[in-house]
Amino acid sequence: MFCPSCGVQLPDGTLYCQQCGWQEMRPVVGADNDPAMRMLIPIGRSPLAVIAGYAGLFAIIPIFAPFALLLGWLALRDLKKHPENGGKGRAIFAIVMGGLFSALLMLAVASIAISVANDG
Repeated sequence: MFCPSCGVQLPDGTLYCQQCGWQEMRPVVGADNDPAMRMLIPIGRSPLAVIAGYAGLFAIIPIFAPFALLLGWLALRDLKKHPENGGKGRAIFAIVMGGLFSALLMLAVASIAISVANDG
């Protein structure tokens, strides 16, 4: 192997030339370009989509479900305006969870209302 900078012969696999100071640059895998870390850490995600994702988790407590639905919808609108951001999956998750548990909330409220009306 020869140094690409000065042409001196180097042992194979050398990353540094002692003659001229050349150093092989290897790409650094950091949180911003590692796909596994991007799934865990909200890098490059719409802040609204991140909030919507957490609201989707809290939607299992039905009182929070309408907020998850609203935040998911707002996050999708924000992502259309800023397509360079990610987080569409989180927004869709919030919409699905918010819609499901909002329907259950409405069903429970309707059931209670019917029960009260029949007793009165």
